[in-house]
Amino acid sequence: MLGFITGLPGGTEWIIILIIALLIFGKRLPDVMRSMGQSLKQFKKGMEDVDVGTEEESDEIDKSRSKGEKEDAGVEEREEGEDAGNAED
Repeated sequence: MLGFITGLPGGTEWIIILIIALLIFGKRLPDVMRSMGQSLKQFKKGMEDVDVGTEEESDEIDKSRSKGEKEDAGVEEREEGEDAGNAED
């Protein structure tokens, strides 16, 4: 019984808490638990959507960076070619 005083409740205390909750909430308790379960399910689904969205965004960023590196390499090659052409003049 010192669980209430010193820290988290133990097994017997949880049973007493559940009995009190049933007495207070009665018929509404299943509805409350059902809505909490649905909320948790929607939250997990939302987190999965966020993970998929961030993966797609990072893939697009990687593609654009690799495309940008290819374009940068093309610009450097053209500049080197122009420099060689100017040296010949």
